[in-house]
Amino acid sequence: MTECDFLVVGAGIAGASAAWALAEHGSVIVVERETSAGYHTTGRSSAQFLESYGNLSTRCLTRGGRPFLEDPPDGFAESPLLSPRAALFFAREDQLDALHALHATVRALTPEVVLMDAGEVRDCVPVMRADYVAGALFEPVSMDIDVHALHQGFLRGARRRGARVVLDAELMSVERRSARWHAETRSGRYAAKAIVNAAGAWCDEVARLAGAKPVGLVPKRRTVFTFDPPAASCSDGWPLCIDVDEALYFKPDAGRLLCSPADETPSPPCDAQPEEIDIAVAVDRLGKATTLEVNRIASRWAGLRSFVADHSLVIGPDADLEDFYWVAGQGGYGIQTSPAVARTIAALATGGDVPHDLCALGLKRSDIDPARLQRDQGEP
Repeated sequence: MTECDFLVVGAGIAGASAAWALAEHGSVIVVERETSAGYHTTGRSSAQFLESYGNLSTRCLTRGGRPFLEDPPDGFAESPLLSPRAALFFAREDQLDALHALHATVRALTPEVVLMDAGEVRDCVPVMRADYVAGALFEPVSMDIDVHALHQGFLRGARRRGARVVLDAELMSVERRSARWHAETRSGRYAAKAIVNAAGAWCDEVARLAGAKPVGLVPKRRTVFTFDPPAASCSDGWPLCIDVDEALYFKPDAGRLLCSPADETPSPPCDAQPEEIDIAVAVDRLGKATTLEVNRIASRWAGLRSFVADHSLVIGPDADLEDFYWVAGQGGYGIQTSPAVARTIAALATGGDVPHDLCALGLKRSDIDPARLQRDQGEP
């Protein structure tokens, strides 16, 4: 039986960042069911820092993590975590109301956003069709994220602080007795003062093993593929381009173009794989919005983005179980929110509250509290 203060379940971006933050407060062991950390959603992210993405609580967590991503601690990463990549939410004529609503919603936290007319959009992204695009919201402070460097920085930093990461350690059983959590995994048995449930699409399953009420997590498949851009298109400098209703997005990626139909197909927790129909839908939508042609798919993949009913993250203590903490429901926001989420779970798991700077941005503890969802699972 190996003992620790915090047993973190999952070594993706949620578990890695939580372990890094918690390791300043006690001994940490991370158990991961796969043979590599970040195998599922973390390793399949489109890697964008986008302050206009998500609801208010998500945008607060994103904005609150920006200082860390721009200036991480010494030795955290060997190269910058962020690199310039503006974002552009484009709209047809019939979507202009939605575009203006988005602008009104996000400009309080991100005043840098500006509206563009159709001509300005085509000057920025020449492949946009003149008979399709009517305007756009431009976010100049959006950035590309080096997901691998960020994830490995958290894992490496956690180990430097004394944390241990155990791979191929699927959780088989967990129970609380004698004021401690006792967990059995494929790698061995562990006892901990507290458990942090950061298992991604498997968070509700981990909760059920522990006897906790689920939060209603729904994993949803998202499909992505890459293809070669037109010759001499100078596409490397294009922004991330997103349909304002999120029915399509594309962006430059390592010399190619990355594209997705922004599908959200409910799925059980699994090793998600791309479906041909989703790729076909994306190619069709891309052809309607732009003059781009997809002659050959260079690579394709899919990942699971897990949401709860209100699309806010789930961070904090369980409604009923003592010393059982949640870091779940990241949806498509887990990478960009990870620095702020790590600080938040570390504060809540050590008797504190939501960090003051995040509260000042507008984040409320009730917005992310697991109890809001566990009560909805059957309690009045």
